[in-house]
Formats: sequence, structure tokens, C-alpha cells
Amino acid sequence: MITNEAGINLIKHYESFSPKLYLCPSNVKTIGFGSTRWFDNQLLQGDEGPVSEDEGEELLKRDLNHAERMVASLVNVPLTINQFSALVSTCQNIGSGNFQRSTFRMKLNRRDYDGCANNLWQFRRGGGSVLPGLVRRRESERRLFIS
Repeated sequence: MITNEAGINLIKHYESFSPKLYLCPSNVKTIGFGSTRWFDNQLLQGDEGPVSEDEGEELLKRDLNHAERMVASLVNVPLTINQFSALVSTCQNIGSGNFQRSTFRMKLNRRDYDGCANNLWQFRRGGGSVLPGLVRRRESERRLFIS
């Protein structure tokens, strides 16, 4: 399964595009549409960039491919394309380790789809604080998941 247009648009909306490297609220070096790794797949060091929007799209596709593989391997129940895309958006944002350890994924694998949707909010902090943008993103992912 691959992320649908609604999932990609959700990610692009919340990540926006930055041609230059910046520190996100969690103090992680980021570029393009939320990428934390350079074209060689190494973590950003700080001397990379700038990138064009097309290069940002290329990095996003690579990141989506990784998140899609993680969701496919860590979720053991049937998913709709909207559920899959919402989970890919979440995984792309929080990282595959956090996705694997998440309560919402564990609930989902117990076939508790509502419990999954209603626990996406657990990842709404950045730099130790609840971030309004992450609250909105998790709600958008929840709405996509249940649609």
C-alpha cells in the first residue's frame, strides 16, 4: 500500500516546505518537507542545503517509503487506504521507534480501531511542551483515519 493524496497533502500542510535547514521545536535539524536526513540518508549535520522544492519532494518520497514500510511491517490488521495514510503521516512525524512503542499501534493490533484513533494525541509534544500545531496535526490524522 502507498500513501494516498490525502495523506501526502496532510504531511505537506503541517510540515510546509523549507529550502533551508532549521531546528524544529524538538530541536531536530530539518529541511524540505520535514526531512531529518540528507540525500545520502545520513542525519542532517547543519551544513547541508539549501534544497529546491523538487529536491524536497524527493526527500519526502524517500521518507514516505520508509514510513510506509514501517507501518506495513508493524501493523498486523487490515487497514483502509485512509487509515494507512494517516498512520504513515504519524510515523513520518514521530519516527518509527516511537511508532513501534506507541499505545495507539498496540491498540490497533488488538483490533481496537477506535482506541487507535483516540490515542494518536499521545504524540503532541515537541521540546517538552504541547504544541498547538501537533495537536492540530494529530486531530487531522485522526479524522483521516476514521474517514
